[in-house]
Amino acid sequence: MVEPINLNKVRKARAKADAKAKAGQNRGLFGLPKPTKFAAQLEAERKRRELEAKKRED
Repeated sequence: MVEPINLNKVRKARAKADAKAKAGQNRGLFGLPKPTKFAAQLEAERKRRELEAKKRED
C-alpha cells in the first residue's frame, strides 16, 4: 500500500523551491556591484554599436 502524503509538507516544499528559484533570479539581477553593472552595460553598448556599424544597407 502507498504511504499517505502530508499535503502541508508538499505545499511547504513547493513554496521553498519557488523561493529558492526567485532568490537565484534576484542574485542575478541585484547581486552585482554598481561598477560591475556599469562596465557590463558599457560593454554591451560597445558591442551593439560595433554590430550596427557592420550591418550592410541594401
